[in-house]
Amino acid sequence: MESICAKFVSQKISKTRWRPLPPGSLQTPETFATGSWDNEDNYVSLWSIGDYGNLDSDGGFEGDHQLLCDIRHDGDVMDLQFFDQERIVAASSTGCVTVFLHHTNNQTLSVNQQWKTAHHHTNPSGPVYRGAPCTGIVCDNPEIVTVGEDGRINLFRVDHKETVRTIDNADSSTLHAVTFLRTPEIVTVNSIGQLKIWDFRLQGNEPAQILSLNGDRVPLHCVDRHPNQQHVVATGGQDGMLSIWDVRQGTMPVSLLKAHEAEMWEVHFHPSKPDHLFTCSEDGSLWHWDASIDMPEKSSLFHQGGRTSTFLSHSISNQANVHQSVISSWLSTDPAKDQIEITSLLPTRTLSVNSLDILGPCLVCGTDAEAIYVTRQLFS
Repeated sequence: MESICAKFVSQKISKTRWRPLPPGSLQTPETFATGSWDNEDNYVSLWSIGDYGNLDSDGGFEGDHQLLCDIRHDGDVMDLQFFDQERIVAASSTGCVTVFLHHTNNQTLSVNQQWKTAHHHTNPSGPVYRGAPCTGIVCDNPEIVTVGEDGRINLFRVDHKETVRTIDNADSSTLHAVTFLRTPEIVTVNSIGQLKIWDFRLQGNEPAQILSLNGDRVPLHCVDRHPNQQHVVATGGQDGMLSIWDVRQGTMPVSLLKAHEAEMWEVHFHPSKPDHLFTCSEDGSLWHWDASIDMPEKSSLFHQGGRTSTFLSHSISNQANVHQSVISSWLSTDPAKDQIEITSLLPTRTLSVNSLDILGPCLVCGTDAEAIYVTRQLFS
């Protein structure tokens, strides 16, 4: 894999996201967005990776990522998602949800739409609102779903000022992340180790399904759905473990994979190569998990700086009775018998790696060390 290019940006980066490519496009990604946190002033910024990878006249790499434009953001950026190629949705620690519009003609960002009290706590003695952090967003044009520390789920439409639907008290604990299972179903994860499925076709305020980690209720921080097999869901938690779930059956994960040494902040299946999965952590690591390898050894491998070590995993439920034409590599009966190769993508440990995104052959991640890392060649 080509080495990762680092740029120091003088702000802690909480979120990084690639701008989506037009349908059917054969281009490689060129633009990504970042959000910052824990700075005096926080920003949503757009960057171009330019001609990174081409040698300049001095033999050095051209195309350090260039800032295209930025806009001040009130509060920490808790989540960031592209709605389409021109619009970006940001979640704030103030409880506000903002849609920013990118004007390509003069490279500026402006506020396109805003829901200021999307997430809030009400004052017991009256209707005074106190903002509650909006912790997660997922977009599926024309809809935007948000979750927050207030346990609330909101369904917005991008061109409507009013909320389309709100599930108040959807959860008595903090909701940390959300993604679509399939339209109109979403999956949320919370601070007591539960994964819940919600169906917007149902009228009530109850989840359609609840799955949970066994034993200690370890907070789950992130969730992603397999792009082709929508019943396969990955989550990461406070203990750094990677959990794989089959939401069609059972109430517990199919497998738990021993992973990072601290909180796992994000997990993402590669959108077009779902045998590849990527995770990042508070411990300063960024990992590429490859489950496509078919090797005779019985243990998983971990590569870091050329060193290989045994990687522990275990299955906590028997999947032998699952009948499907294609068994996902992530749903094997015993993950320890199937080769999973894990590669560390950062040359050295850094402060917390808060966010990552992958699109095609490109990966971007952002850290508390005020650095953004980009590679344009994930697969050799």
